[in-house]
Parts: sequence; C-alpha cells; structure tokens
Amino acid sequence: MRIGLLTEGGYPYVSGDARLWCDRLVRGLEQHEFDIYALSRSEHQEDEGWVPLPPQVDRVITAPLWAAEDDGVVYGRRARRRFAESYGELAAALCEGGVAEGPGAGSGKGSGKDPGGSAEAPGVEADRFASALYGLAELARDEGGLVGALRSETAVRALERACRAPGARQTAREARVPDLLTVAAHLERALRPLSLDWYEDDGLGAVDLCHAAAGGAAALPGLLAQHFCGVPLLVTEYGVRLRTHYLADTDSSPAVRALLAAFHGRLAAETYRRAAVVTPGNTHARRWQERCGADREKLRTVYPGMDAGHFAEVGESAECVDPDTLVWVGRVEPAKDLISLLHAFAEIRKEEPKTRLRIVGAPSGAEGEAYLGHCKALAAQLFPDEAEGLHAVGDNPVSFEEIGGPEVPTLADAYASGAVTVLSSVVEGFPISLVEAMFCARATVSTDVGAVVEVIGGTGLVVPPRNPKALAEACVTLLRDPERRERLGAAARARALELFTVEQNITAFHGIYLEIVSRTPVRRVVLDGTGEPLPFAAPAEAHVPGRWTERSTRVVARGGAGWVAGPPVRATPPFAATEGAPG
Repeated sequence: MRIGLLTEGGYPYVSGDARLWCDRLVRGLEQHEFDIYALSRSEHQEDEGWVPLPPQVDRVITAPLWAAEDDGVVYGRRARRRFAESYGELAAALCEGGVAEGPGAGSGKGSGKDPGGSAEAPGVEADRFASALYGLAELARDEGGLVGALRSETAVRALERACRAPGARQTAREARVPDLLTVAAHLERALRPLSLDWYEDDGLGAVDLCHAAAGGAAALPGLLAQHFCGVPLLVTEYGVRLRTHYLADTDSSPAVRALLAAFHGRLAAETYRRAAVVTPGNTHARRWQERCGADREKLRTVYPGMDAGHFAEVGESAECVDPDTLVWVGRVEPAKDLISLLHAFAEIRKEEPKTRLRIVGAPSGAEGEAYLGHCKALAAQLFPDEAEGLHAVGDNPVSFEEIGGPEVPTLADAYASGAVTVLSSVVEGFPISLVEAMFCARATVSTDVGAVVEVIGGTGLVVPPRNPKALAEACVTLLRDPERRERLGAAARARALELFTVEQNITAFHGIYLEIVSRTPVRRVVLDGTGEPLPFAAPAEAHVPGRWTERSTRVVARGGAGWVAGPPVRATPPFAATEGAPG
C-alpha cells in the first residue's frame, strides 16, 4: 500500500524530531511505498538537508512552516464574507464554553506528569470548531490561499468580537490589543498547512493511508486529506503536543495562554475524533489523549522501537569499567534537573567518598549552553578542592563529557563506564536514555516523571522529582549492593528486549496499517478497456520490491508534472511543492 507519512520538524531532515523512529519504520516496512510530506521548522533545518532515504520512499514533498510569503491572493466580496464567517466561528469556539485543560493550563506551569482538569470539549463547541476549520480549508482550496486573510485586520477584529461577546470566558474577555495580535499571529502560523496544494488526487489523495508522526501541525494535512479525499488517518504521538504547549508557554499573558490552549485543545480533540486509530507511545501519553477526548476504542499503545544491536556487547557482558561510578546520559537542558543531581551527588560523596559522576551529553541550544555553564560552576562550588580540570575524567569526582570523546567514543561505552545510570528529570516524555541503559543491563535510579515507571516496570529504583536526598539514598543503596544491581540490570535488559525493539514497533504498525485499510471503503475505481470496473485492480499489497523493477522519480514543479528518470529536483520558494527520491 502507499503510505503518506506526515511530519513536522522531523523526518527526513537530518536534525528532525523522531528522525530515527521514522527512518526505522520506513526501512522496516519495505513491502509498502511511502510518500513523505514534511513541514520544516526552520531555514537552518532545511539547509542541513535530508538523511539518506531507502528505495521504498517514492517521493518527498516539503513546505516551510517557519515562513510564508503573502500569496498575493485578493479576495472578492463573497470570499471575504466566507472568510469572516469561518474565522469568526473559529474564534467564537475558542472563547466560549469549556476547553481541554492540562496541568497548569491557566498558569503556564505543570508537573509534567499527569493531565488534569476538564478534558472533553463540549459537543457544540467541538462541532463549531471543526466546521470553521474545514470552512477555512475549503476557502483556501477555492481561492488559492489564506496567508493574507489570516494576517488581515479582519482576523484581529473577529478575535476581538469573540472575546467581547456575551458568554465568552473571563480570561478571553481580559484580552487586550497586544494579546489579540499575538493570538492572531500564532493562529496564522498554525493554520499555514490549510494553504498547501497537497490535497488533490495526485497528492495526498493518491495514498491509501495518512500516518501523522505527531499531533498538531503534522496531523492537520491528514485531517484535510480525509475531509477532501476520504483518506483514513493514523496518528502516532510519543509526546502529546498539547502537553508540550502547556509546559512551554510560561511567559504569555493569561488571556493569550487561555486562547492558545483552547485552539490546541480543540485541534487535538478533532484529530482524535477523525483518526481511524491513535497510537500513543506510552500510557502517560494515552492518559493525555483520553483527557482530550480520544475514544478508548481507537487507542493502541505502541512503544518506540530502538536498535538493541548497538548495546548488545555491553548488555551481554554486563561488566562495568568502574563499579563506583554513576552515569547520566542525555541532552543538557533545565528540564533534566542536573542541579538536583549535583546536590544529590554531594550527599552521595559523604556516604561513599570513592564515587564518581559522569555527565555525558551535549547542550541543547543557547539555553542548554547557559545551563551547562551553570552546572559546571555549581560542581566547582560543591567540590572546591577538586575543581581543577573539571572538564575531563581524572581525579575529579564530576566530569562533563560528550559522545565521541576519547573516554566515551560511543553511547554503549558511556553506559558501560558506570555501575548505575541516573535520570533526574522534572519533565520527561518517553525516557530513551533509560531504555538504552536497560539494553546495557544497567541498574537505574530515576525520578517519577512521564513514562518512567511504565518503562522501568520494577527493574529499577524510582524517587520523587526535585528531591536530591531521595535520589542520593537510592544511588547509595545500589552502590553498596552489587548483587542487587546485577539482578535489576538483567531484568531490565530482558524487559527492554521484549517491549522496546525496532522489530516489535514495525510489526505493530504493519498490522495496524492492514487493519485500517481493510475496513476503508474503496475510493478509486479502476476501469477496464470497456469502461467496466475492475475489482482488486490496486490491492493494498501490490508493491513487491526487487531489483528487476525500474524506479523513476516524479518531479512536480510550478508549470507541470511528469515521470522522469534521474536525480531529484528540489524547489525552495515558501510553500512550493518539492519532490524527489534522494538517495
């Protein structure tokens, strides 16, 4: 079958989110054909290019989500009226009634662990939002785009009327002009996929199934493909975008937070309502989806697939370089709470003076760089007599390293260098570093956030977040008990090999693909020479890979389309279709 894989800031870009997961899925399902529809997140991401793609990727179509030039479309009176009505309905749906809430939705703060508050959007408001969304999409399809209209004064005035209307929520009524401008700009960016030309019979209408690799913007083209072409939609979320919005938006005014939370909540609810199947990556994500209105009958938990082969040698030997060493691995950023880990390590050193701590990972952006500097300064303050040479492994109790250095050339070497792997996060989705440690048969000490307890499943110690004392006590317990470390490590490896491998992930999605297509009505009728329909003319499993088949590259550019052989051709203007089969 032909799968339309929908991504936002992800595959096939080199620095894309969930890049490894998508690449493993596509390569593992070589009996299917894939069309990749990718929304890029920045110009830098586009400049970095794509990862090498397997032959089952037939074409890649990209569009920038980070920029959109005014398309120059000038609406006539009737089109302006259609826009005002649909956008006004959308704004009204955001201002009135209940909205899916998460932790700290009103304050912008949350524990990052469990969803809370009101979950299901009232039926009337949900239908109102959906009607407005598809009304805008139909207008964009008929008139050629929405960019100018979404940036117009008409849009801001519609928001203002909705916020001042009787029945609007208190937080919406408090919105001032700067708040309205901020919300309008955010909605314009979020609704850019509505202006794309992907929703024709030679685009997403030609696929058998749309698979959105995330919610939010990635799923929006799938909603429109279903609306216009009847293509079934599968949505996979390893980190729920609505939760990410709640945790990230901490600086905006209450009115802005409330209106944007309403938009993302309504979009999530509509996505779950229209999807044939929703596959959360863990129970933590599943609880969020249920709170946002997802039907339990549609939910299938599918754990991320990871390559256990990279860690096989370390896991099978179960030996560590230094039994007195703790190891932390991950991206250096505030959410990882290395500050608490360093304070905990100071307590550990009082009980076990020979213990070392290796912090292995690179900073994430400018914020990560600043946080890394702060952590190094704190380590120097906590261990003043041993601060010299803090950047290297030696006589110092704390070291800051990156993968690829002389001491830790690979990830497996990082986990092999210590007896216990530690995770100290205050916010976490699916803890990949814990699974890697489990593949390496390492005992773990983790904070109880996100899907940690679900992943560990009793094979490691779990403590409350932001509690250095509890973290220190758990680490000391394992450092003093090598037999227990070995038992926990062996159990952790067995659990990881059973639940978190690439093979189980690919098998699960292959079955889900076939299930969805098997219950989807035939949308395209193939006729024979006499005009009679040909049943089963395009079976779902028609693609049989082999070297005897000749591949071609379909090139679409402004002005025409055709089948040609040769290298990929790529166009770069914003929202211009770009296709190819890069190798």
